[in-house]
Amino acid sequence: MTIDIKAPQFPESISEGTVATWHKRPGEACRRDEVLVDIETDKVVMEVLAPDDGSLADILVDVGATVSSQQLIAHYVAGAMTAPVAVAGSGAARADVSAADSAPSPAARQLATEHGIDPLSVKGSGKGGRVTKEDVLAHVSRAAAAPAATVVVEAPAQTSSMPSTPAAALAARTVGNRPERRVPMTRLRARVAERLLDASRNTAMLTTFNEVNMQPVMDLRTKFKDSFEKRHNGTRLGFMGFFVRASVEALKRYPVVNASIDGNDVVYHGYQDIGVAVSSERGLVVPVLRDADTMSIADVEQKIREYGIKAKEAKLGIEDMLGGTFTITNGGVFGSLMSTPILNPPQTGILGMHKIQDRPVVEGGQIVIRPMMYLALSYDHRLIDGKDAVQFLVAVKDMIEDPARILLDV
Repeated sequence: MTIDIKAPQFPESISEGTVATWHKRPGEACRRDEVLVDIETDKVVMEVLAPDDGSLADILVDVGATVSSQQLIAHYVAGAMTAPVAVAGSGAARADVSAADSAPSPAARQLATEHGIDPLSVKGSGKGGRVTKEDVLAHVSRAAAAPAATVVVEAPAQTSSMPSTPAAALAARTVGNRPERRVPMTRLRARVAERLLDASRNTAMLTTFNEVNMQPVMDLRTKFKDSFEKRHNGTRLGFMGFFVRASVEALKRYPVVNASIDGNDVVYHGYQDIGVAVSSERGLVVPVLRDADTMSIADVEQKIREYGIKAKEAKLGIEDMLGGTFTITNGGVFGSLMSTPILNPPQTGILGMHKIQDRPVVEGGQIVIRPMMYLALSYDHRLIDGKDAVQFLVAVKDMIEDPARILLDV
Protein backbone atom coordinates (compact mmCIF):
# COMPACT_ATOMS: atom_id res chain seq x y z
CA MET A 1 0.00 0.00 0.00
CA THR A 2 1.42 3.38 -1.02
CA ILE A 3 1.15 6.18 1.53
CA ASP A 4 1.66 9.89 0.89
CA ILE A 5 4.31 11.44 3.13
CA LYS A 6 3.52 15.07 3.85
CA ALA A 7 5.21 17.94 5.65
CA PRO A 8 3.95 18.46 9.21
CA GLN A 9 0.96 20.62 10.04
CA PHE A 10 2.67 23.87 11.01
CA PRO A 11 1.26 26.05 13.81
CA GLU A 12 -0.31 29.39 12.90
CA SER A 13 2.90 31.23 13.79
CA ILE A 14 4.88 29.25 11.17
CA SER A 15 4.09 29.59 7.48
CA GLU A 16 6.70 27.29 5.93
CA GLY A 17 9.76 25.14 6.55
CA THR A 18 12.89 23.86 4.85
CA VAL A 19 13.83 20.24 4.18
CA ALA A 20 16.95 19.83 6.33
CA THR A 21 17.92 16.14 6.16
CA TRP A 22 16.54 12.97 4.62
CA HIS A 23 17.40 10.12 7.00
CA LYS A 24 16.13 7.38 4.68
CA ARG A 25 16.80 6.62 1.04
CA PRO A 26 14.41 5.24 -1.57
CA GLY A 27 14.25 1.47 -1.13
CA GLU A 28 15.68 1.51 2.39
CA ALA A 29 13.72 -0.52 4.94
CA CYS A 30 12.07 1.49 7.71
CA ARG A 31 10.39 0.58 10.93
CA ARG A 32 7.27 2.30 12.16
CA ASP A 33 8.02 5.68 13.81
CA GLU A 34 11.59 5.87 12.48
CA VAL A 35 12.53 9.38 11.38
CA LEU A 36 12.26 9.83 7.62
CA VAL A 37 13.09 13.52 7.26
CA ASP A 38 13.76 16.65 9.34
CA ILE A 39 11.87 19.83 8.45
CA GLU A 40 13.54 22.96 9.82
CA THR A 41 11.35 25.94 10.71
CA ASP A 42 12.37 29.31 12.10
CA LYS A 43 11.79 27.96 15.61
CA VAL A 44 12.39 24.20 15.77
CA VAL A 45 13.24 21.10 13.74
CA MET A 46 10.16 18.95 13.14
CA GLU A 47 10.49 15.23 12.42
CA VAL A 48 8.37 13.28 9.95
CA LEU A 49 8.06 9.64 11.03
CA ALA A 50 7.46 6.44 9.09
CA PRO A 51 3.73 5.62 9.27
CA ASP A 52 4.30 1.84 9.30
CA ASP A 53 6.92 -0.82 8.66
CA GLY A 54 7.94 -0.61 5.02
CA SER A 55 10.23 1.44 2.81
CA LEU A 56 10.53 4.84 1.19
CA ALA A 57 9.42 4.67 -2.44
CA ASP A 58 10.56 8.04 -3.75
CA ILE A 59 11.50 11.53 -2.62
CA LEU A 60 9.72 14.47 -4.23
CA VAL A 61 11.38 17.40 -2.44
CA ASP A 62 15.15 17.88 -2.25
CA VAL A 63 17.20 19.01 0.73
CA GLY A 64 17.13 22.79 0.97
CA ALA A 65 13.71 23.17 -0.64
CA THR A 66 10.96 25.19 1.03
CA VAL A 67 7.76 23.34 1.88
CA SER A 68 4.37 24.46 3.13
CA SER A 69 2.16 22.84 5.72
CA GLN A 70 0.93 19.39 4.67
CA GLN A 71 2.77 19.54 1.31
CA LEU A 72 3.41 16.16 -0.33
CA ILE A 73 7.13 15.41 -0.08
CA ALA A 74 7.52 11.64 -0.66
CA HIS A 75 5.77 8.33 -1.20
CA TYR A 76 6.03 5.39 1.18
CA VAL A 77 5.25 1.70 0.68
CA ALA A 78 3.94 -0.05 3.78
CA GLY A 79 4.59 -3.72 4.42
CA ALA A 80 7.45 -4.39 2.02
CA MET A 81 10.69 -2.96 0.67
CA THR A 82 10.65 -1.33 -2.74
CA ALA A 83 13.43 -1.38 -5.28
CA PRO A 84 15.54 1.77 -5.35
CA VAL A 85 14.00 4.38 -7.61
CA ALA A 86 15.03 7.76 -8.91
CA VAL A 87 14.44 10.90 -6.88
CA ALA A 88 12.10 13.26 -8.71
CA GLY A 89 14.00 15.58 -11.02
CA SER A 90 17.34 13.85 -10.59
CA GLY A 91 17.30 11.69 -13.71
CA ALA A 92 19.54 9.08 -12.05
CA ALA A 93 18.77 5.90 -10.16
CA ARG A 94 19.72 5.74 -6.51
CA ALA A 95 22.20 3.26 -5.14
CA ASP A 96 21.27 0.31 -2.95
CA VAL A 97 21.84 0.64 0.76
CA SER A 98 24.71 -1.53 1.93
CA ALA A 99 24.06 -1.90 5.66
CA ALA A 100 22.33 0.10 8.36
CA ASP A 101 25.46 0.16 10.47
CA SER A 102 27.47 1.89 7.74
CA ALA A 103 24.93 4.70 7.24
CA PRO A 104 26.10 8.16 8.36
CA SER A 105 25.05 9.15 11.86
CA PRO A 106 22.27 11.78 12.17
CA ALA A 107 24.78 14.36 13.44
CA ALA A 108 27.08 13.61 10.49
CA ARG A 109 24.19 13.97 8.03
CA GLN A 110 23.19 17.31 9.53
CA LEU A 111 26.74 18.67 9.48
CA ALA A 112 27.28 17.42 5.91
CA THR A 113 24.09 19.16 4.81
CA GLU A 114 25.23 22.42 6.42
CA HIS A 115 28.53 22.21 4.51
CA GLY A 116 26.91 21.12 1.24
CA ILE A 117 28.55 17.69 1.24
CA ASP A 118 27.10 14.34 0.28
CA PRO A 119 27.65 12.25 3.46
CA LEU A 120 28.17 9.15 1.32
CA SER A 121 31.23 10.77 -0.25
CA VAL A 122 32.94 10.92 3.16
CA LYS A 123 35.12 8.03 4.27
CA GLY A 124 33.83 6.69 7.57
CA SER A 125 36.01 5.73 10.52
CA GLY A 126 33.26 4.48 12.81
CA LYS A 127 32.07 0.94 13.44
CA GLY A 128 31.38 -0.85 10.17
CA GLY A 129 32.62 2.18 8.22
CA ARG A 130 29.97 4.47 9.72
CA VAL A 131 30.49 8.14 8.90
CA THR A 132 30.77 10.24 12.06
CA LYS A 133 30.63 13.98 12.69
CA GLU A 134 34.42 14.00 13.08
CA ASP A 135 34.78 12.39 9.63
CA VAL A 136 32.73 15.18 8.06
CA LEU A 137 34.81 17.87 9.80
CA ALA A 138 38.01 16.22 8.58
CA HIS A 139 36.58 16.06 5.07
CA VAL A 140 35.73 19.78 5.17
CA SER A 141 39.24 20.63 6.41
CA ARG A 142 40.86 18.65 3.60
CA ALA A 143 38.61 20.31 1.02
CA ALA A 144 39.47 23.78 2.33
CA ALA A 145 43.18 23.02 2.22
CA ALA A 146 43.09 21.66 -1.33
CA PRO A 147 44.96 24.02 -3.74
CA ALA A 148 42.82 25.67 -6.39
CA ALA A 149 43.21 28.67 -8.67
CA THR A 150 39.53 29.17 -9.38
CA VAL A 151 36.14 28.35 -7.93
CA VAL A 152 35.81 24.77 -6.74
CA VAL A 153 32.32 23.30 -6.38
CA GLU A 154 31.90 20.21 -4.23
CA ALA A 155 28.49 18.88 -5.21
CA PRO A 156 26.81 15.67 -4.06
CA ALA A 157 27.53 12.67 -6.23
CA GLN A 158 24.63 11.90 -8.56
CA THR A 159 24.72 8.26 -7.52
CA SER A 160 23.83 9.17 -3.95
CA SER A 161 20.43 8.22 -2.67
CA MET A 162 20.17 11.56 -0.85
CA PRO A 163 18.55 14.53 -2.64
CA SER A 164 20.99 17.09 -3.97
CA THR A 165 21.34 20.61 -2.61
CA PRO A 166 21.36 23.47 -5.17
CA ALA A 167 24.91 23.83 -6.48
CA ALA A 168 24.96 27.57 -5.88
CA ALA A 169 24.56 26.89 -2.17
CA LEU A 170 27.56 24.58 -2.14
CA ALA A 171 30.20 26.72 -3.79
CA ALA A 172 33.57 26.60 -2.04
CA ARG A 173 35.82 29.34 -3.33
CA THR A 174 39.58 29.21 -2.96
CA VAL A 175 41.76 31.95 -4.39
CA GLY A 176 45.40 31.28 -3.66
CA ASN A 177 45.59 30.36 0.02
CA ARG A 178 42.45 32.28 1.05
CA PRO A 179 39.49 29.87 1.06
CA GLU A 180 35.88 31.01 1.16
CA ARG A 181 32.68 29.04 1.44
CA ARG A 182 29.17 30.27 0.72
CA VAL A 183 26.20 28.48 2.30
CA PRO A 184 22.60 29.60 2.72
CA MET A 185 21.63 31.00 6.11
CA THR A 186 19.60 28.48 8.11
CA ARG A 187 15.97 29.29 8.68
CA LEU A 188 16.56 29.63 12.42
CA ARG A 189 19.49 32.02 11.93
CA ALA A 190 17.47 34.08 9.44
CA ARG A 191 14.62 34.35 11.92
CA VAL A 192 16.98 35.33 14.73
CA ALA A 193 18.46 38.04 12.50
CA GLU A 194 15.01 39.31 11.63
CA ARG A 195 13.94 39.52 15.28
CA LEU A 196 17.15 41.24 16.37
CA LEU A 197 16.72 43.89 13.70
CA ASP A 198 13.10 44.29 14.71
CA ALA A 199 14.13 44.82 18.33
CA SER A 200 16.74 47.44 17.44
CA ARG A 201 14.43 49.35 15.08
CA ASN A 202 11.13 49.21 16.95
CA THR A 203 12.05 49.47 20.64
CA ALA A 204 13.65 52.20 22.72
CA MET A 205 16.13 49.78 24.25
CA LEU A 206 18.28 50.87 27.16
CA THR A 207 20.50 48.83 29.50
CA THR A 208 21.22 49.35 33.19
CA PHE A 209 23.96 47.51 35.10
CA ASN A 210 24.69 46.37 38.61
CA GLU A 211 26.98 43.85 40.26
CA VAL A 212 26.21 41.06 42.67
CA ASN A 213 28.29 39.23 45.24
CA MET A 214 27.89 35.53 44.42
CA GLN A 215 29.54 34.27 47.63
CA PRO A 216 26.27 33.44 49.49
CA VAL A 217 24.89 31.40 46.60
CA MET A 218 28.23 29.69 46.04
CA ASP A 219 28.38 28.76 49.72
CA LEU A 220 24.89 27.25 49.48
CA ARG A 221 25.90 25.25 46.42
CA THR A 222 29.02 23.94 48.14
CA LYS A 223 27.02 22.91 51.20
CA PHE A 224 24.08 21.24 49.47
CA LYS A 225 25.20 20.26 45.95
CA ASP A 226 25.74 16.57 46.75
CA SER A 227 22.50 16.09 48.68
CA PHE A 228 20.60 18.16 46.09
CA GLU A 229 21.87 16.02 43.22
CA LYS A 230 21.05 12.82 45.10
CA ARG A 231 17.59 14.04 46.11
CA HIS A 232 16.66 15.19 42.60
CA ASN A 233 17.81 12.27 40.44
CA GLY A 234 21.13 13.66 39.23
CA THR A 235 20.00 17.23 38.63
CA ARG A 236 22.79 19.61 39.58
CA LEU A 237 22.28 22.74 41.63
CA GLY A 238 23.22 25.60 39.33
CA PHE A 239 22.99 29.36 39.43
CA MET A 240 20.08 29.66 37.02
CA GLY A 241 17.57 28.30 39.52
CA PHE A 242 18.40 31.11 41.94
CA PHE A 243 18.22 33.79 39.25
CA VAL A 244 14.90 32.52 37.89
CA ARG A 245 13.37 32.51 41.37
CA ALA A 246 14.83 35.94 42.18
CA SER A 247 13.54 37.33 38.87
CA VAL A 248 10.06 35.93 39.49
CA GLU A 249 9.86 37.66 42.88
CA ALA A 250 11.20 40.92 41.40
CA LEU A 251 8.67 40.75 38.55
CA LYS A 252 5.85 40.46 41.09
CA ARG A 253 7.07 43.67 42.73
CA TYR A 254 7.61 45.50 39.44
CA PRO A 255 4.94 44.10 37.09
CA VAL A 256 5.69 46.65 34.37
CA VAL A 257 8.93 44.73 33.65
CA ASN A 258 6.75 41.65 33.05
CA ALA A 259 4.39 43.51 30.70
CA SER A 260 4.34 43.81 26.91
CA ILE A 261 3.22 46.39 24.36
CA ASP A 262 0.45 45.47 21.91
CA GLY A 263 -0.17 48.40 19.58
CA ASN A 264 -1.36 51.24 21.79
CA ASP A 265 -2.16 48.90 24.68
CA VAL A 266 -0.04 47.68 27.58
CA VAL A 267 -0.64 44.04 28.50
CA TYR A 268 0.12 43.26 32.15
CA HIS A 269 0.64 39.52 32.58
CA GLY A 270 -0.63 37.99 35.80
CA TYR A 271 1.86 35.14 35.52
CA GLN A 272 5.61 34.78 35.01
CA ASP A 273 6.68 32.70 32.02
CA ILE A 274 10.47 32.94 31.95
CA GLY A 275 12.39 32.30 28.74
CA VAL A 276 15.86 30.85 29.28
CA ALA A 277 18.36 31.24 26.45
CA VAL A 278 19.95 27.88 25.55
CA SER A 279 22.81 27.41 23.10
CA SER A 280 22.51 24.63 20.53
CA GLU A 281 24.33 23.59 17.36
CA ARG A 282 21.59 25.33 15.35
CA GLY A 283 21.96 28.57 17.27
CA LEU A 284 20.45 30.27 20.28
CA VAL A 285 16.97 29.09 21.26
CA VAL A 286 14.76 30.32 24.09
CA PRO A 287 12.48 27.66 25.61
CA VAL A 288 10.03 28.90 28.22
CA LEU A 289 9.56 27.96 31.87
CA ARG A 290 5.78 28.29 32.14
CA ASP A 291 4.28 29.45 35.42
CA ALA A 292 7.76 29.86 36.85
CA ASP A 293 6.19 31.41 39.97
CA THR A 294 4.94 27.93 40.91
CA MET A 295 8.33 26.26 40.40
CA SER A 296 10.91 25.52 43.06
CA ILE A 297 14.64 25.90 42.40
CA ALA A 298 14.78 22.13 41.88
CA ASP A 299 11.91 22.30 39.36
CA VAL A 300 13.69 25.06 37.46
CA GLU A 301 17.00 23.17 37.31
CA GLN A 302 15.29 19.96 36.20
CA LYS A 303 13.36 21.72 33.44
CA ILE A 304 16.44 23.58 32.19
CA ARG A 305 18.33 20.28 32.12
CA GLU A 306 15.51 18.76 30.07
CA TYR A 307 15.50 21.69 27.66
CA GLY A 308 19.28 21.49 27.29
CA ILE A 309 19.09 17.83 26.27
CA LYS A 310 16.23 18.48 23.85
CA ALA A 311 18.09 21.43 22.31
CA LYS A 312 21.22 19.32 21.80
CA GLU A 313 19.16 16.62 20.08
CA ALA A 314 17.13 19.19 18.08
CA LYS A 315 13.93 17.93 19.71
CA LEU A 316 12.53 21.16 21.14
CA GLY A 317 8.89 21.47 20.17
CA ILE A 318 6.88 24.52 19.17
CA GLU A 319 5.06 24.38 22.50
CA ASP A 320 8.43 24.69 24.29
CA MET A 321 9.26 27.94 22.50
CA LEU A 322 6.06 29.94 22.30
CA GLY A 323 5.24 32.79 24.67
CA GLY A 324 7.34 34.09 27.51
CA THR A 325 6.96 37.32 29.46
CA PHE A 326 10.62 37.85 30.45
CA THR A 327 13.96 36.33 29.40
CA ILE A 328 17.22 35.44 31.15
CA THR A 329 20.44 34.84 29.23
CA ASN A 330 23.80 33.73 30.63
CA GLY A 331 26.77 34.85 28.57
CA GLY A 332 29.02 34.05 31.50
CA VAL A 333 29.18 30.39 30.53
CA PHE A 334 31.16 31.51 27.46
CA GLY A 335 33.37 33.90 29.44
CA SER A 336 31.52 37.16 28.80
CA LEU A 337 32.35 39.73 31.48
CA MET A 338 29.72 42.29 30.42
CA SER A 339 27.21 42.69 27.60
CA THR A 340 23.97 44.42 26.65
CA PRO A 341 21.41 41.67 25.93
CA ILE A 342 18.89 42.40 23.17
CA LEU A 343 15.17 42.34 23.88
CA ASN A 344 12.98 39.49 22.72
CA PRO A 345 9.84 41.35 21.51
CA PRO A 346 7.07 41.72 22.52
CA GLN A 347 8.79 41.30 25.91
CA THR A 348 10.06 44.52 27.44
CA GLY A 349 12.82 43.17 29.68
CA ILE A 350 15.74 40.74 29.54
CA LEU A 351 18.29 39.94 32.26
CA GLY A 352 21.88 39.20 31.35
CA MET A 353 24.14 37.14 33.63
CA HIS A 354 27.91 37.17 33.18
CA LYS A 355 31.18 35.59 34.24
CA ILE A 356 31.92 35.31 37.95
CA GLN A 357 35.27 36.91 38.68
CA ASP A 358 37.14 37.57 41.93
CA ARG A 359 37.39 41.31 42.48
CA PRO A 360 38.32 43.61 45.38
CA VAL A 361 35.29 45.21 47.01
CA VAL A 362 34.81 47.30 50.13
CA GLU A 363 32.86 45.77 53.02
CA GLY A 364 32.69 47.54 56.41
CA GLY A 365 35.52 49.83 55.42
CA GLN A 366 37.79 46.89 54.52
CA ILE A 367 38.96 45.75 51.09
CA VAL A 368 38.09 42.10 50.56
CA ILE A 369 38.08 39.73 47.61
CA ARG A 370 34.65 38.48 46.52
CA PRO A 371 33.33 36.46 43.55
CA MET A 372 31.44 39.18 41.69
CA MET A 373 29.13 39.06 38.68
CA TYR A 374 27.95 41.96 36.54
CA LEU A 375 24.20 41.95 35.87
CA ALA A 376 22.61 43.75 32.93
CA LEU A 377 18.94 44.54 32.45
CA SER A 378 17.93 45.67 28.96
CA TYR A 379 14.47 47.18 28.84
CA ASP A 380 12.08 48.99 26.53
CA HIS A 381 12.12 52.62 27.67
CA ARG A 382 8.79 53.24 25.93
CA LEU A 383 7.13 51.37 28.78
CA ILE A 384 9.65 51.01 31.60
CA ASP A 385 11.11 54.05 33.34
CA GLY A 386 14.68 54.05 34.55
CA LYS A 387 13.54 54.02 38.18
CA ASP A 388 11.58 50.78 37.72
CA ALA A 389 14.45 49.15 35.82
CA VAL A 390 17.02 50.06 38.46
CA GLN A 391 14.79 48.98 41.35
CA PHE A 392 14.03 45.67 39.63
CA LEU A 393 17.74 44.97 39.19
CA VAL A 394 18.48 45.94 42.80
CA ALA A 395 15.73 43.55 43.96
CA VAL A 396 17.36 40.69 42.03
CA LYS A 397 20.76 41.64 43.47
CA ASP A 398 19.42 41.72 47.05
CA MET A 399 17.81 38.27 46.73
CA ILE A 400 20.93 36.68 45.24
CA GLU A 401 23.14 38.17 47.93
CA ASP A 402 20.72 36.97 50.63
CA PRO A 403 18.86 33.91 49.21
CA ALA A 404 16.69 33.65 52.32
CA ARG A 405 14.76 36.63 50.92
CA ILE A 406 13.48 34.38 48.13
CA LEU A 407 12.03 31.93 50.63
CA LEU A 408 10.67 34.58 52.98
CA ASP A 409 9.44 36.98 50.26
CA VAL A 410 11.13 40.01 51.85
